[in-house]
Amino acid sequence: METKYIFVTGGVVSSLGKGIISSSLACLLKARGLRVTIQKFDPYINIDPGTLNPYEHGECYVTVDGHEADLDLGHYERFTDIHTTRDNNVTTGRVYQSVINKEREGVYLGKTVQIIPHITDEIKRNIKALGKTGRFDYVITEIGGTVGDIESLPFLESVRQLRWELGKNAVCIHLTYVPYLRAAKELKTKPTQHSVKQLQELGIQPDILVLRTEKEIPADIRGKIARFCNVDIDAVVQSVDLPSIYEVPLLMHRQHLDELVLRKSDVPVEGEPDLAAWTHFLDRMKAADKTVTIGLVGKYVELQDAYKSINESLFQAATYSDHRLNLKYIHSEKLTDDNVAEKLGEMDGVIIAPGFGSRGIEGKFTALKYCRENDIPTFGICLGMQCMVIEFARNVLGLEDANSTEMNPNTPHNVIDLMEDQKSVTRKGGTMRLGAYTCELRLGSKIAQAYGKTEVSERHRHRFEFNDKYRGEFEAAGMACVGENPDTRLVEVVEMPKKRWYIGTQYHPEYQSTVLNPNPIFISFVKAAIAYHAEKKLEAAAENQKL
Repeated sequence: METKYIFVTGGVVSSLGKGIISSSLACLLKARGLRVTIQKFDPYINIDPGTLNPYEHGECYVTVDGHEADLDLGHYERFTDIHTTRDNNVTTGRVYQSVINKEREGVYLGKTVQIIPHITDEIKRNIKALGKTGRFDYVITEIGGTVGDIESLPFLESVRQLRWELGKNAVCIHLTYVPYLRAAKELKTKPTQHSVKQLQELGIQPDILVLRTEKEIPADIRGKIARFCNVDIDAVVQSVDLPSIYEVPLLMHRQHLDELVLRKSDVPVEGEPDLAAWTHFLDRMKAADKTVTIGLVGKYVELQDAYKSINESLFQAATYSDHRLNLKYIHSEKLTDDNVAEKLGEMDGVIIAPGFGSRGIEGKFTALKYCRENDIPTFGICLGMQCMVIEFARNVLGLEDANSTEMNPNTPHNVIDLMEDQKSVTRKGGTMRLGAYTCELRLGSKIAQAYGKTEVSERHRHRFEFNDKYRGEFEAAGMACVGENPDTRLVEVVEMPKKRWYIGTQYHPEYQSTVLNPNPIFISFVKAAIAYHAEKKLEAAAENQKL
């Protein structure tokens, strides 16, 4: 069939959950056997989020082909099990860069370059690029920001044009907010009405409304919204707050969102989506009656979106281990020798988070020393793995001044050093070691046992690496280099075989953990934490008996 295009826009306020609605719809369509992909168009002028501070934008997600992308692409992959690429995330910056490059090359034959048609044509070309591959039945396009934002206007104008060009092959879903005023004890529809009116003024009539709300919206209010917004009453869907984002696909299906989209795009509605595996996950999530407590040590803990993929990977692993996740955020800047036992003593497992720069780094070393000496299951990711190496060098190998040249360019023991191919790099954006690379794992290692194989492909985002000249010293002292890239011998994984579970990965396994296929290393880590919790309980019971 011809590729169909679904546009998801938002109004009233940001952070309503366009990404979750887009992901949920993709999940439902995929469960019906349709070929689906999702893309995000972000209206900021940065080329990509790679140079953005996490406080600005949360997590930077990395695709298999090495593109630094918006964190919503993580939701897309977790909900659909599809791999995204650079084509799935386009910013205003990339659009303008492409148009300016074409102008410099003379592509426009001396014409005046304007927003319409040149910028809008470039946006439309990017929107349709995935559809033209012939690989997808539906391409869902989420437009970042809200209706009324000046920076979103070229994207919305492009959607308006495509609606006319594509006809029945285009469907517009508008997500908006229906607030509940507690003082008046009323749901208010005016923000939604104004949001839709703004969209209509731009020439776009939504086909479906999704109403974000804290309270159930009665049928009469949904009918009122339908009348004011020129939308069919059965096309007014509500998205009520739920305990878990993973319940949203079922909520959307109960309100026939997937069927609405099929009908409005002239596709026959046949049978029901196969949601058995998804429902199984939710059943295990709800049935879990035990808790595993994991401490996440990082410098952005006040902003949980900075570690979004790690949080979700842990949640998935806990669910498949029939446990609830109790995730404790521990600020590495505030962690000292005096309070580390208090902060980490009750943890069943500890994650040392990725990041860049020296802020909070000493707190990570403090955490790792405590975890290593007390044999607490510990998982270091990217910079977390590098911190494992530095702490071990200082406190086990006796190299007191050991460091990364990122933190101290003049360190006499550069156990972590700038990668050779990074030494001539001066530009920051998109120049790191990015994307999926093969890693060969040592047979019999804990990491190989976790994966159940000795070769994996995982995604990277780093400039610094383990300094291979120290490999022999580490191996002899008890930290094994058990994973490496087959082409460069770059050390990708370290572990301490004699510990319960003490593993660091240079790569980011959280980028490849989904609801239906959780990453095995997170499963292994959480199971080790659960086993450690059980050991502690037995020891406590034995102590009580002695008393």
